[in-house]
Amino acid sequence: MEKILNKIESPDDLKKLNKDELKTLCSEIREFLIDSVSETGGHLASNLGIVELTVAIHTVFNVPEDKIVFDVGHQSYVHKILTGRKDGFKSLRQFGGMSGFPKTSESDCDVFNTGHSSTSISAALGIARGRDLAGDNYNVISVFGDGALTGGMMYEAMNDAGHSKTPLILILNDNAMSISKNVGAVSKHLRSLRMSPFYFRSKHAVENFLKKMPTIGKPTANILKQIKRFFRRLVIPTTIFDDMGFIYMGPVDGHNLTEIIQCLEYAKEEKRPVFIHVHTKKGKGYAPAESNPQKFHGISPFDKATGETKKGSETYSARFGNTLVRLAKNNKKIVAITGAMPNGTGLDEFQEQYKDRFFDVGIAEQHGVTLSAGLATVGYTPVIPLYSSFLQRAYDQTLHDVCLQKLHVVFPIDRAGIVGADGETHQGVYDISYLSHMPNMTILSPATLDQLEYMLDFAINKFNAPIAIRYPRGGTEAENVPSAFTLGQAQRMQNGSDVTIIATGRMVKRAEEVAKLTTKSVEILAMPTIKPLDTKSIIESAKKTGSVITIEDNVKIGGMGSMIGTLLEENHIDCKFKIFAFPDQPITHGSIDELDKLYGLDAKTIASKID
Repeated sequence: MEKILNKIESPDDLKKLNKDELKTLCSEIREFLIDSVSETGGHLASNLGIVELTVAIHTVFNVPEDKIVFDVGHQSYVHKILTGRKDGFKSLRQFGGMSGFPKTSESDCDVFNTGHSSTSISAALGIARGRDLAGDNYNVISVFGDGALTGGMMYEAMNDAGHSKTPLILILNDNAMSISKNVGAVSKHLRSLRMSPFYFRSKHAVENFLKKMPTIGKPTANILKQIKRFFRRLVIPTTIFDDMGFIYMGPVDGHNLTEIIQCLEYAKEEKRPVFIHVHTKKGKGYAPAESNPQKFHGISPFDKATGETKKGSETYSARFGNTLVRLAKNNKKIVAITGAMPNGTGLDEFQEQYKDRFFDVGIAEQHGVTLSAGLATVGYTPVIPLYSSFLQRAYDQTLHDVCLQKLHVVFPIDRAGIVGADGETHQGVYDISYLSHMPNMTILSPATLDQLEYMLDFAINKFNAPIAIRYPRGGTEAENVPSAFTLGQAQRMQNGSDVTIIATGRMVKRAEEVAKLTTKSVEILAMPTIKPLDTKSIIESAKKTGSVITIEDNVKIGGMGSMIGTLLEENHIDCKFKIFAFPDQPITHGSIDELDKLYGLDAKTIASKID
């Protein structure tokens, strides 16, 4: 018998299915997700957990007329399957293929591009207000995880939405996980709500009773409605969502299609802000993902029979984590702060060994940075590793609370530069630009794993001001760079007379590759320190060769090349000058090698452009 999934070309096809067929469809979707993601890699656990919820949403609502905003967006795979993009999973997150996140350019069923957490309610409220201004009548739905509720932007949006009475449906996909286990008061509050499972059934019992009553006039009906709400509060206490102005519904079993559909139908008729609390299991239906949802949050291709992935070489993240544990043994003032990503940033062992010096603030980078500033004022050395694309969420706190006060906060910047398959929302190609103009900020960039280790020791034990260490995803290393460095000094890796190549971070290896491909006599300056620059060595080498090119894993505007170009101009150095960096446009998804080639940063292209 042909699979039901093969007959689904649009959400309209769901409305032709009965309840048993919808349940079968959910099983087929899970099987499809496991098969597909095992081949391409991607975000599996979160999508396995949201299958029934997404099917229910598309059964009740009508996209693209109704608008769905997915928070973060990595939980949108099922949505993509149901909106005609099943075949696109063959090239999921691959160069030229389908994005792993919502893309308005991909489908009119995607209404907002999302890659960072805690943004969906603000976006959805904006869409809803635009709808009201235009006199339209479609539904707007925001779908977000419980981890998003650790971000303050969610409360700003909920406060606005609840107060405004704008018709809007918020759906909390509560699986007790973000990427790592959720922390904090909100998580505790949600756990307490999950302990009251009788509310939803009780609510429907009262509704059915009211429906059977004869028509007795609007005033009496309103009184009965108030009685219903009173009855509800006997079953479950007032929630913070009620107090913010929402009609709170839940907790609902997120894997019970009948309950979810009934709940969504009810919310659809309310025409007020509604908050639906859905309880799901991350990794549902695939034992390895259920037992280890962190591993299967974002995973490379794996053996679906065992759930095992191929072991790769040591990464910068792992070396950072191991080094921090070693340094913390002798330095009791080291504290580590994470934004819900101890695993992703290499802090697992530190968390285990130094629980009292480890702080997980949730998906709240702004709070994490200012918390670090506070710790620094009382004599501690805060180390706050964040992905480059997530640190940009705390721009003002880094500038205002850390740099202006010249506080000793260490910022290990993971995933700096191109990250590959996650695409434009996660590419870490802006951090040099947004940090270099901050007063008192020092920026380091290792070219090898050993150099990262040396830099971390320096930043923690031999420095006393804001300092960032940016390093790439993976373990790309240059060949001839010494681990030790001197702050503000370039490392001359190779002498030459025709052209100077200045590179930093993973691009130092690229400089080595370029030098082997050209017949020119190449001088290579590795820049372990991006700020402050070694102005003396740069000027001397530029005068010597008369030609300078820079290579960096950052956008061109405001990057290291721009800084060096300004330096040469201000010192009236007459030389040829070229910057090799990423352009002023969103950087698409694909492998790192493919993206380097696409944007002209591969060794062959650079070598061909050396005069």
